[in-house]
Amino acid sequence: MATPPPGSPLPPDRELVLIDRELAQLEARRGYLLARRDWLLRLPAPVGWTAPGVPARPAEASAPSAQNVLLTLGAVLLAVAALAFTLVSWGSMGIAGRSAVLAVVTAAALGAPALLLRRGLRSTAESVAAVGLLLTVLDAYAVYAVAVPGVDGAAYTAGAAAVLAALWAGYARVLPGLLIPLPAAVLTAQLPLPLAAVASAAGPVGAGWALLVTAALDAALVLTAPGVRARVSVFGPAAVSAAVLAAGALLTGLSESAQAGSAAAAAGPALLLAACAVLGVGVAWREPSAMAAAVAGALAAVAALGGLARPGLSREGTVVVVLLLALPLLAAVRASALPAAVRRGLARAGAGVAALAAVSALLPAVGSLVFRIGVLGEVWAATVPSRDAYGPGPAAAVTLLVAAGAAGWLARVLPRPEPGVIAVVLVWAGLFTAPMAYGLPVAAVLAAQLVVTAAAGVCALRVARGPGYAAAVCAAVGAMNLAVAALDGRTATFAVFGLLGAGCAAGAAYGPAALPTRAGGAVLAVGYAGGTVAALGALLGLAVAWWALPLLAVPAAVAALGPRLGRVRMPAEIAAGVVGAVALLLPVREPALSALVCALAGVVCAGAAVRADRRGLGWAAGTLFVAAAWIRLWASGVAAPEAYTLPVTVLALAVGFLRRRRDARASSWTAYGPGLGATLLPSLVAAWGDPYWLRPLLLGLAALAVTLLGAHRRLQAPLLLGGGALAAVALHELAPYVVQVVDALPRWLPPALAGLLLLVVGATYEKRLRDARRLRAALGRLR
Repeated sequence: MATPPPGSPLPPDRELVLIDRELAQLEARRGYLLARRDWLLRLPAPVGWTAPGVPARPAEASAPSAQNVLLTLGAVLLAVAALAFTLVSWGSMGIAGRSAVLAVVTAAALGAPALLLRRGLRSTAESVAAVGLLLTVLDAYAVYAVAVPGVDGAAYTAGAAAVLAALWAGYARVLPGLLIPLPAAVLTAQLPLPLAAVASAAGPVGAGWALLVTAALDAALVLTAPGVRARVSVFGPAAVSAAVLAAGALLTGLSESAQAGSAAAAAGPALLLAACAVLGVGVAWREPSAMAAAVAGALAAVAALGGLARPGLSREGTVVVVLLLALPLLAAVRASALPAAVRRGLARAGAGVAALAAVSALLPAVGSLVFRIGVLGEVWAATVPSRDAYGPGPAAAVTLLVAAGAAGWLARVLPRPEPGVIAVVLVWAGLFTAPMAYGLPVAAVLAAQLVVTAAAGVCALRVARGPGYAAAVCAAVGAMNLAVAALDGRTATFAVFGLLGAGCAAGAAYGPAALPTRAGGAVLAVGYAGGTVAALGALLGLAVAWWALPLLAVPAAVAALGPRLGRVRMPAEIAAGVVGAVALLLPVREPALSALVCALAGVVCAGAAVRADRRGLGWAAGTLFVAAAWIRLWASGVAAPEAYTLPVTVLALAVGFLRRRRDARASSWTAYGPGLGATLLPSLVAAWGDPYWLRPLLLGLAALAVTLLGAHRRLQAPLLLGGGALAAVALHELAPYVVQVVDALPRWLPPALAGLLLLVVGATYEKRLRDARRLRAALGRLR
C-alpha cells in the first residue's frame, strides 16, 4: 500500500479544485507552445540554424577563399606548362620562333595585370603577375642556353639576378597595386654579390664582404622605407635577409680571425669585423627597436681589435686583452647623448664579454679548489702539489679582479643588486686564487686565503641583502676549502681550524647582520670546534672509535651555554646534534665503547632537557639510555628478550603515570599501552617457543596482575592487554592436551560440533549482537 502524501492545511474538496485549475492552465500553455513551434518550423530557416534532430549541413567555402584557391591552382598550372614548354618543346622551334613565343607570352602575362586591376580583379592580377615573373626567369634561362652557353654559370646567374631584381622593382613601381613584384625583387637582389664572390673565387673574407654589403643595402632599404607598415609588409624579407647575411658576415670574420697566424693575416678579418660593427651600431642608431644590432656591432668591434692582438698572446693573455677592450663599452650606460638602443646594446655587449671572461677564468680557479680534496687521501702527509699541477695562471686572477672592478662600477651606477653580487663573488675568487696562481709557499697561501676569508666574513656582517649574502656564501666556501687544505699538516690544521672557529664564533655572537649570516657563522664555529677536537684525538694517537668521547664535549658545551647563545641558539644546537651523531657512529664496531658513548650522549640530552624549552630532548635521552643498555646486553651475550624490554617498560610506565597525573583525560592506551606492549608481546612470542615452564609461569602471573589491576582501576589498556596475554599463555599451556583430546575423538565429531555451534549462534543472532553491543559499551566506559 502506498504511503499517503503529507497532509495539507486545506480541506480535501478545496485542494482538488485548486489542482484541477492548475492542470487546466498547464494544458492551455502546452497547446500554445506547440502551435507556435509549428508556425516557426514553416518559416525559411535562418543561416546557421537547424531544426532539432536535423543534421546541420557543413558551411560552404566563402567566395574569396574559393577564388584564391582557383587562382593559385591556375597559376601553378600555367607555370608548369611554361616550364614544360621551355625545357621540353623548345628544341622543335627555330631561334626566331622561340624568341617570339617567349616575348609574346611574357609581355601578355606582364601586361594583363594592368587591365585586371582596372576591373577590380586584384587576386587574378596577382596570379597572372606571378606567372609573368616566372616567365622572365625562363627568358633569362633561354638567353643563357642559346646566346651565351659558355659563360660561367655563377657569373651569369649573378648578372641575371641583378637585372631581374631591377626589372621587377621597376614593374612594381609601374603597377603599385600589385604586392608580389617588390618582395620578389628584394629577395632576388640578395643573390648578385654573393654569387659574384663565388664566381671570382674571392675567398672567405671576400664572401663575407659580399654578404655584408648586401646586408647593408637591405638595411638601407628597410630603414628608408616610408612607414612602419610598408617596412613590415613589403620590406619584411629585406629585414630578415639583412639579419641573416650580416650574421653570416660576422661569423665569417670571427672564424678567419681565430685562424689567423699573424697580425698581418688578421688584418683582413679585423677590417670585415669593424665594418660589421659600423653597420650594427648604425642600424641601432636609426631604428630604436634594433638593440640586438648594437650588441652584435659592439661584439664585432671587440673581436676586431682583439683579433689583431691575439697572435702574439697566450690564451689567458687574450682573455685579459679582450676584457680590457670590452670594459669601455660599459660606460655607455652613462652616455645620455647616445640613442637608447645604442646605449643599452653597447653596455650589454660589454657586460656579456666581461661575463664570458670571468667564467673562463673561474673554471681553472674552481678546479684548483676542488683539487684540494685529494689531501683527504693522505691527511698530515705534507704532499700538496705545486701550482703547475692544478692551479690557475696569473692572468686568470687578473681577469677575475678586472671583471670584479667592472661589476663594482656597474653596481654604483645601476640601481640593481645583481652587479654587486657578481662583484663580490669575482673579487673573492680572484683574491682567493691569486696566491696559488703566483706559486707562493703553502704557508703563505693559507695565510693569504685566511685573510681573504676573514674579509669576506666581515663584508657579510656589514653589508645587507644580496652582496652581503654573496659574501657570506664566499666566506663559507673559502672556510671549508681552507679546512680541507689545512689537513695537509698538523700545525696548519690546528692553526686554521682555531682561527676559523674563533672568527665564526665572533661573527655569530657580535655581528650586526641578519640572522641567516649569524646562523651560518654559528654552524661553522661548532663544526670547526668538532674538527679541532677530532684532530686533537688524532694528535694524541687515539683510535678513531675513541674520538667519540672528546667529540661529545662539543654538544655538551653548546647545551651548557643554552640561552646565552641568543638568536643563534637553534642553528648552533643543530650543528652540535650533527657532531653528536658523528660521535655515535664512530664506535659502531666496538659495542662496549658504543654503549658508553650512547650513555654519555643521553646524559647530555637529559641535561639539556632540564630547561623548560627543551623538554623534547628528554625523549632523545631516554632513547639513548635504552640503546646504551641494549648494546651493553648484546655485547654481554644476553639473549632473553625481557632483559631488553623490561627497562623500556619501566621507563614508559613511569612516563605514562606522570602523564595521567597531569591530565586525567589522557587515555590508558596513550599512557600505559606502549609500555605494557613493549614487554608482554615479545615475551608472549618467546613463551610460545619456550619448552620450559618458568617463562610461561612468570608471564602468566604478570599478565594476571596487569589484568586485575586494570579491572580494579577501570583501565581499558591493562585489562585488554593483560587479559589477552593471559589467555594466550593459558592456550599455550593447554595446547598439548587439546591436541591429545582431538586426536582421541572420532573424525566426524569436530565438524559436527562446529556445525552445531553455528546453528546455535544463528538462532540466537539478535541476542548475541545485543550482548556484543553491551560488551562494547562496557569497555568504552573504561578509561
